[in-house]
Amino acid sequence: MRIGNVVIGDGMPVAIQSMTTTSTADVGATVSQIRRLERAGVDIVRIAVPDLESAAAIRDIKRQASVPIVADIHFDHRLAIEAAKAGADKLRINPGNIGPEWKVREVAKAAQERGIPIRVGANTGSLPKDLEGLPNRAEALVEAALREVRILEKVGFYDIVVAVKSSDPVETIKANEILKERVPYPIHIGVTEAGIYESAVIKSSFALGYLLYRGIGDTIRISIAGDPVREVITARKLLSAVGLRKEPTIVACPMCARAVIDVEKVAMEVEKVLFESGKVLTFSVLGCYVNGIGEGRHADAGIAGVDGKHFVAFKKGRIVGNYPMEKLLDVVRELIEDE
Repeated sequence: MRIGNVVIGDGMPVAIQSMTTTSTADVGATVSQIRRLERAGVDIVRIAVPDLESAAAIRDIKRQASVPIVADIHFDHRLAIEAAKAGADKLRINPGNIGPEWKVREVAKAAQERGIPIRVGANTGSLPKDLEGLPNRAEALVEAALREVRILEKVGFYDIVVAVKSSDPVETIKANEILKERVPYPIHIGVTEAGIYESAVIKSSFALGYLLYRGIGDTIRISIAGDPVREVITARKLLSAVGLRKEPTIVACPMCARAVIDVEKVAMEVEKVLFESGKVLTFSVLGCYVNGIGEGRHADAGIAGVDGKHFVAFKKGRIVGNYPMEKLLDVVRELIEDE
């Protein structure tokens, strides 16, 4: 299946998705955030389309974005049609809240005419009332999604992506295992409403890491409340941990009383530079000179604190210089570029 310039399914690499947090009608702000997501390594970006002004904005957003744009639609089928006309690369709809079948048929026709897929899905926060009381919520979740799939199939539309999401990671796993057995379509995976950073990373790493290891999932979103760039970086790291991508690695010591630099702060600054460089290498950030070089000798490059005001830089375990802290990022960029 093709979503803009990204192909998913049939053994293709798992695509990373995120969603903008800006008002879609504010084209400048939305494009600015999309570009940040692009630099972080996103493959697909979803944007909310709550009104006709937002649907129309897709045309201008598309001109300035280099990644596929997915229009997220609820309740009003006209928004989906207008988003398709404006150039959206995929529609995300919930046929269950779009309305009567004739409205779904019109949306499917608009998508089919433009050769764009539709993602349908269900989450535990919006199950149909007759499914809410079922004892097996994973089964209920899958049935809710399949009802939507059947509506599209009934109107002759088969270019479908399916998603079943829960805020419970175990429930997410069970639902997707069931779904995988019942549909031939690409599957988008994620833990919905996963929470703030630490909780979201833990829940998503457990559930999505397991599913990916089992070969389930064609696109992925790690939902984190806040800056969506963190979703992309975390997804890249997860895909690397599961062995589905080769990504940069930061090695950082856990800190102790010997540390003379703020390892966490420095490592986060270095990580940003490293991920934006596009280079796949291992970089060490170590708190002190005493053990620093030894601990980082297997890294491609790294730095270690000296006295709080200076650091040493090293490559392959060999010291290449001693520098003041204010030159940190300049030296890091040089080390990265030399690799």
